[in-house]
Amino acid sequence: MADLTTRTGSTTKPSTLRKTSAASLADVPDRSLVELARKKSDGAFEALMRRYNRRLFRVARSILRDDSAAEDTVQEAYIRAFTHLDKYKPTGSFAAWLTRIALNEALMNRRRQRKEVSLHDLDETVLNDERIDGADAPEAHSETFDAGHARRLLEHAVDKLPEHFRTVFILREVEQLSINDTAACLRLNTATVKTRLHRAQQRLRVELTRQLRRERISIFDFDGERCDRIVFAVLTRLTAIPRVS
Repeated sequence: MADLTTRTGSTTKPSTLRKTSAASLADVPDRSLVELARKKSDGAFEALMRRYNRRLFRVARSILRDDSAAEDTVQEAYIRAFTHLDKYKPTGSFAAWLTRIALNEALMNRRRQRKEVSLHDLDETVLNDERIDGADAPEAHSETFDAGHARRLLEHAVDKLPEHFRTVFILREVEQLSINDTAACLRLNTATVKTRLHRAQQRLRVELTRQLRRERISIFDFDGERCDRIVFAVLTRLTAIPRVS
């Protein structure tokens, strides 16, 4: 790989490192990006964030179940990681190391939130949650089903999973990590990952079936334009058939 920085003798110029664009580093391996990040390369920081933003957000959200809190957690995770790169050992996966930091940040964030909630606030939260669940629930008599609605149903079902199932499902099925990589991120053995994934899938099937039955969703619908078109076509053909008196 060609040298990505300008050197004077054996010393890399800091100003050049900071100007290295993230786009030019898009295909650079993690290990090389980490080395550049240790030298305060803004381009390396950006390249790493763009590479792992989605994964860290999904992992944090699997713990917090809140988009805004997950975004804040991801930011904190990057700050913690980038200011402690000396603790990363190149013998391990940087992605797994970074993911564990995001998971820990999310868990700490959740613990802080729980400590800040008073008994009165908790009562209000429970009431609000019940109201919100009812408001956010899909319409009971919906007769339409599209990709956006399907995604919302799945997200709602995933959010209902127990945390230890939800996090495994997000990493394995949504982020499509291998069983081994998922185990490394969560510091679990592969057998545990497989068991939790299987149970998560079972629960999702049950929950989605329940939601679909409640909604009485109809697929391959036969009303509206399609119904009118066939009725018109049949009536037109019938008028062409000689009537027997």
